[in-house]
Amino acid sequence: VSVCVCLGSLSCYQCFIDIDDSLRLCWGHILTEYNIRNVDSCFERLDRIFNTEQKVIDAGKVGRGYDSKLKEILLSEIMPMVLEFDQKTNHDTVYEVRLQAAADKFITAASKLPRASGCFPPCGFQDSGASYNCITCRYDSCEFPLDCPVKEIKVGENNRTSMSCDVPFPLPGNVEVVWRYAETKTVLMDQFEEVTVGVDQLYSIPSARLEHRGTYQCEIFSQERSLVRIYYHLTVIPQVVIGHAELQDVFEQALLPGGQFPLLPSDHQHNLLRLPSPALLAACLTALLLLLFLSLGVLYWLSFQRDDSHSNQAQETTNQRREKYVFSCSSV
Repeated sequence: VSVCVCLGSLSCYQCFIDIDDSLRLCWGHILTEYNIRNVDSCFERLDRIFNTEQKVIDAGKVGRGYDSKLKEILLSEIMPMVLEFDQKTNHDTVYEVRLQAAADKFITAASKLPRASGCFPPCGFQDSGASYNCITCRYDSCEFPLDCPVKEIKVGENNRTSMSCDVPFPLPGNVEVVWRYAETKTVLMDQFEEVTVGVDQLYSIPSARLEHRGTYQCEIFSQERSLVRIYYHLTVIPQVVIGHAELQDVFEQALLPGGQFPLLPSDHQHNLLRLPSPALLAACLTALLLLLFLSLGVLYWLSFQRDDSHSNQAQETTNQRREKYVFSCSSV
């Protein structure tokens, strides 16, 4: 009965240790309290230490391909005990110490093995994300669909746009990328036509035209196995529509109350109409008056200098004429 119970609750122990070896291990299990041999108690002890211990289960969550390493680690801890205890009796206290030590060593060694990268929703076959499950004795896949949700893209006519076939999970080294196109919004494979095949994960349209509207599909392959299908639905907005939208926006603004464009917020208007402080006004007025008086003084000084120079020139002219007259009289 104990063997059937253990088989119903699997763990890393049950995944890798044969049932015959477990029977050999538990053959001589002695209950110290009653001093009798009891195999059932040994299986219950195995179940408690290995099958239901969360640390053992977590240590076994290794990446793809490392389940064989888990088996090697567990066999190296259990099989020496099988050979040692086979057809020999040992008290339950000895089993407790030895089995717990084996479990601790398994946890330490298994925890050092590479972990899985994890699953990244919402789509794609993510082989590297699968981790080993000691409860089911197999790898748990991410169980996401190959088809990703359709992403919407809008672009103005004659503008450049691009679509990327990127995924959040690791990809193998040798992948092939296939781009397909359908005129309608769809995810049905029979409606797509193949556009390019290669390794380029970026699809660009230098100048979008109305005939570019439709659905673009990117499918990534690895060794002829599909890993993911990504969809983009492209909408091209005609240039005329863009111009009409801009004119409509201007027209709607002109129809606002008062036939004016939107006014500035009330608090912003208040800031614009706010006058400076009286002290600042007085200082500015004083400076302006001083500048005015200074300018008038300079103008007066310049006019005085000009009159003085004119008087000197007139005096010199009169003297010269007088000298000429005296000289003329002397000559006569």
